Amino acid sequence: MVIEFGDQDVSAFDEVMEVLKRHPGFEHLWRRDEPMVSLPGLEIYPGRRKIYRDRREIRLTAKEYDLLSLLVANKGRVLTYDQIYSKVWGEDAYGDENNAIGCHIRNMREKLYEAEPDAPFTIRCVREVGYCFEVNSE
Repeated sequence: MVIEFGDQDVSAFDEVMEVLKRHPGFEHLWRRDEPMVSLPGLEIYPGRRKIYRDRREIRLTAKEYDLLSLLVANKGRVLTYDQIYSKVWGEDAYGDENNAIGCHIRNMREKLYEAEPDAPFTIRCVREVGYCFEVNSE
């Protein structure tokens, strides 16, 4: 279907779009055409592999993104080092996975908490077991 607009119609449409673009929530609404995981203080767009904190992108490495996605998908549940390693790296654990996972978690935390020091979520370490993503209660 093709709809033709006159010059007046196009001008009015452009004016409406300009007003909408100045509204803080417009960009967020514009991006809602794809699935999104939304948590307090965090938005994850799996189709684009992007993470946003207060509409600002947080740049994570591929492994950091995979780790965060796995932890968020299992929110509130402790994942063991073996479970994390096999899901994110796609292979069986070999014995030194705790250090590899810990290094990536540390870097990811720095990026996430730098964006929001009082983040409403925590990536909790369960000593000698694994990690858990938790949403802090108010």
